Amino acid sequence: MKKEIPYKIYLEEQEMPRQWYNVRADMKKKPAPILDPRTLKPITLDELSGIFCRELAKQELDDTTAYIDIPHDIRSFYKMYRPSPLTRAYCLEKKLDTPAHIYYKFEGNNTSGSHKLNSAIAQAYYAKAQGLKGVTTETGAGQWGTALSMACAYLELDCQVYMVKCSYEQKPFRREVMRTYGAKVTPSPSMETEVGRKINQEFPGTTGSLGCAISEAVEAALGQEGYRYVLGSVLNQVLLHQSIIGLETKAALDKYGIKADMIIGCAGGGSNLGGLISPFAGQMVRGEADYEIIAVEPASCPSLTRGVYAYDYCDTGKVCPLSKMYTLGSGFIPSASHAGGLRYHGMSSTVSELYDQGYLTARSVDQTQVFEAAAMFAKVEGILPAPESSHAIRVAIDEAIRCRETGQEKNIVFGLTGTGYFDMVAYQRFNDGNMTDYVPTDEELKKSFASLPKTE
Repeated sequence: MKKEIPYKIYLEEQEMPRQWYNVRADMKKKPAPILDPRTLKPITLDELSGIFCRELAKQELDDTTAYIDIPHDIRSFYKMYRPSPLTRAYCLEKKLDTPAHIYYKFEGNNTSGSHKLNSAIAQAYYAKAQGLKGVTTETGAGQWGTALSMACAYLELDCQVYMVKCSYEQKPFRREVMRTYGAKVTPSPSMETEVGRKINQEFPGTTGSLGCAISEAVEAALGQEGYRYVLGSVLNQVLLHQSIIGLETKAALDKYGIKADMIIGCAGGGSNLGGLISPFAGQMVRGEADYEIIAVEPASCPSLTRGVYAYDYCDTGKVCPLSKMYTLGSGFIPSASHAGGLRYHGMSSTVSELYDQGYLTARSVDQTQVFEAAAMFAKVEGILPAPESSHAIRVAIDEAIRCRETGQEKNIVFGLTGTGYFDMVAYQRFNDGNMTDYVPTDEELKKSFASLPKTE
């Protein structure tokens, strides 16, 4: 007999995962190696350790170890807000009059307001263990910068954040949270770095991009002794740390005998999506189960749905290693959409390879449709979602409506990556009817693709 399913499924503290899961270890065809930008050869551990702290560089290159122990100090920190709940969206189901069962994994139960803290504390921990003075990073919407500043304050590390200029201006309160935790926050592109000055000269008045901010943060790290660069998405190490989301989700579903039919996540660089789907994708590549996995991205920055699968620079300034990924080109500057965390030109190499092999599908959605879904969710479920998370909500609603039309009873699971309480400028524009949608033209993308590096 099945257990009665509660409104929220909580795991006990002892049920929280003790290891991260590395899906690459189970993939028969691995993601392509990252390349040194100077030699275009696979990068070595020593070379990568000049950018990242050494333990993180090891994790980045490791595609054979399936499970990696979570250090005791990181698990102790996690206990402040983990395990996070898996919630049944009964009120949303009733509103949609759907036979589907909708579940969301809520990652906003911490001061940073998002899933980013899962990797921020891990990266700060390894930097501290190496004896570093501090770290540099970029942030789009500000969730990652907030999480990293919080983790660095906890471990007494210096934190320098290059924040995408449009988000710096649109989200002043997120910026002030970072500063309250002691971080130095600089709008990007800035005039403080060589690459920032070059980008400002080439694109006068630009609102910036994650690619621009990454270039500045890397330059800042390389120019200061005792500093390393850290990143909140895209990287294999980040997906590893974020796998705790998917591991907890699967454990909660298993606890009540629930089999997910569909798993939906927003997709920018791949941190939330990759973390949420990792254990489920692992089952698929091992031939143990089958799921429908959907990556949802903004129509204004459609790397999976309209990008090309090729080696590309991970940053606009072309100083970072090259990764084979679905990309719009490192020179692509997205429109100033309100989902700042999804404004990245490429997708995680691991997510890209899983997508290329057909283990997941992708959809792009317009900004106004996303905020319509966000408003509905807020009204019936009582949580104001982040614009990024609301991309997943949009498609979850669409799929639940499809279930109503077809009479199918599916279990739909999506990732609610965080809250939108620092995104009120975006909600104001939506409520005032001033929000617009932007979709890049084929000509714009063709121009950006033309700048892809030749690696052969």
